[in-house]
Amino acid sequence: MKNRRRKIGVISGALLFFFIATNFQSNKNAPYTEIINQYKKPMEQWPSPVVDKSVAWKEFEALSIDTLYYDTLELPEVTLGQALFFDPKLSKSNQISCSSCHDPEMGWTDHRQVSLGNDHLLGARNTPSLYNIATRTSYFWDGRASTLEEQMIGPLSAHHEMDTNIQTLAAKLKKVKGYLPLFKAAYGDDEITYERIVGAVATFQKTIKSQPSRFDKFIQGEYQYLSDQEIYGMHLFRTKAGCMNCHHGKYLTDESFHNIGLTYYKREYEDLGRYHYTKQAEDVGKFKTPSLRDLLLTKPWMHHGLMDDLEGIVNLYNSGMHMIDPTPEEKMIDPLFPVTDSLMKRLELNEQEIKAIVAFLESLSGSYYKMPRPDFPRE
Repeated sequence: MKNRRRKIGVISGALLFFFIATNFQSNKNAPYTEIINQYKKPMEQWPSPVVDKSVAWKEFEALSIDTLYYDTLELPEVTLGQALFFDPKLSKSNQISCSSCHDPEMGWTDHRQVSLGNDHLLGARNTPSLYNIATRTSYFWDGRASTLEEQMIGPLSAHHEMDTNIQTLAAKLKKVKGYLPLFKAAYGDDEITYERIVGAVATFQKTIKSQPSRFDKFIQGEYQYLSDQEIYGMHLFRTKAGCMNCHHGKYLTDESFHNIGLTYYKREYEDLGRYHYTKQAEDVGKFKTPSLRDLLLTKPWMHHGLMDDLEGIVNLYNSGMHMIDPTPEEKMIDPLFPVTDSLMKRLELNEQEIKAIVAFLESLSGSYYKMPRPDFPRE
């Protein structure tokens, strides 16, 4: 009888402990639950993001399915541009095409740290994805091109990329009889010019769009598509973590340039970024803010391609990234000494918060269609 009473006492004590612990955990997570519920409402009722007063931020906007996508691919200029994009004859060696670095099976990038081109030469920067390229306002990590057509001069002519003589490219393609009807269908006659070549490729590239993700479904009111952890991560992204300062709007980019502290000044991997183009000291170390759409498909990340772990990246931002800021005296002596953007601050995120932000970031990838490689004229 005593043993039976002792067992009942132990069980009762365990139940009491479980009740207290559960009640404590419930109370502890009450603010967390309240935040989750705030986001399960129309966006107009969401908490305002915490952004710097200098930032002209835009609210999130959902992507929609492009119902005309397959019809668009049948348009003559798009068909021509697609064939040219995948054709290695655009390179001097006849071995490298635009798709060598922008592979549809790899999120329209190449999954390399930096690009690999002519004679197996390495580029200096990571290959940007082509997702939603039509919405960009400038091109390259340093923004040195303002149109897609202007941008194409770079990879076509660069010795370490396609190494093509753009002055003779049209004459080279004129020898490929199979292209004549494609140019005629696209432009009304079969004349082949450099302007028509890059124009068609640009038109094709503008069809490359992200597909809606679980994040998009959530902000359209289908709240079951994000977990509580992901919703909390979105809240942190918008508030404590300060991510909305640079990553906002429909494509989660401000289309601007920032020095986030990864210049590696006077060390291995040094890259002065936008300064190489503008020659303005204030642009040293600045790189374009990438879109976060489909980021799981486009790793590795950053301009140097050295990052392939999302949690590691969030930890970097958590540090504030002000590792090598110059003193006023150092800046006086060396005007090119890079200064990390003032938007970068220590975030004081704990482990739970970091994991929640990572979970949210993972919800931004929704594209699954991988374009098959098309036929292109061989002769």
